[in-house]
Amino acid sequence: MKELSVVKFEHLGMIGYGEVGKIFAAGLQSNVSGVSVWDLKFDAPALREAQRAHAAQAGVAACGSVAELCARSDLLISAVTASNTLAVAQTAAPHIRPGTVFLDLNSASPGTKQQAAELINAAGGRYVEAGVMTSVPPYGIRVPMLLGGALAADLAAVLGAWGMEAKAVSEKLGVASAIKMCRSVMIKGLEALVIESYTTARAYGVEDHVLPTLAETFPGIDWDKQGAYFFSRVVQHGQRRAEEMREAANTVGEAGSGFEPVMASAIASKQQWVADQAKQGVFRGLGKEARWQDYADRLLAATLTKP
Repeated sequence: MKELSVVKFEHLGMIGYGEVGKIFAAGLQSNVSGVSVWDLKFDAPALREAQRAHAAQAGVAACGSVAELCARSDLLISAVTASNTLAVAQTAAPHIRPGTVFLDLNSASPGTKQQAAELINAAGGRYVEAGVMTSVPPYGIRVPMLLGGALAADLAAVLGAWGMEAKAVSEKLGVASAIKMCRSVMIKGLEALVIESYTTARAYGVEDHVLPTLAETFPGIDWDKQGAYFFSRVVQHGQRRAEEMREAANTVGEAGSGFEPVMASAIASKQQWVADQAKQGVFRGLGKEARWQDYADRLLAATLTKP
């Protein structure tokens, strides 16, 4: 088998056509002869037409099954929610063509990635893990990502030539995911802390006292602006974040016997709580310019009794 750096991928297959899948499918078209996509939503009566229409307009082929996608593709990219990471590998493995590279972008624990790799590699595929290190939309395909596995360096060279920011960190599977998950404990934890602290401060009417003390301690952060951003991201993507934090909790547990993921589990619960409020329409009508106070007021009106 040739090194990937001298292999030209002909057809890209995206498993998952959500926010990330749409960005990657559109952004990588110029580097391959064709892009195909598959998503569970393609089979959902209420969503099927809109999703397939989006794919057609974007110039990508919507497949009717994972088997069809695998038959077309020599590079597969999995971009689904964290809880579906292993299920995707299980679904793709029976259909993957020998030699196909499987790039797993999903936010999962090292143990989950290693299980996925075993399935793909046993079926003749070539598994590479990725840790996507920040939100994709501001960066597009240039989002910083870390790659791990035996082919990480070769694939990083190919993706770099495509204009992507991919860096190989280890030939050992799990290292890239461990870096990603440890970072997620901090970032998603800050989101959860801000939502809990700010909303409680709002309930007591003391936010004008609390935020200046944060600015005094951490003067490099605009706490009003950052607060609004954190609220908006969790409201929009809380379900996905909660699933990621459950994988982060698994990562903590996998680190050693008796090392309990107390914080990661709590963060997952707070993210899920906000996601559940969003599903119930608590934040309906809030636009992109909404302040953190607007989000907090909706939470207070819907769920809390002021003292």
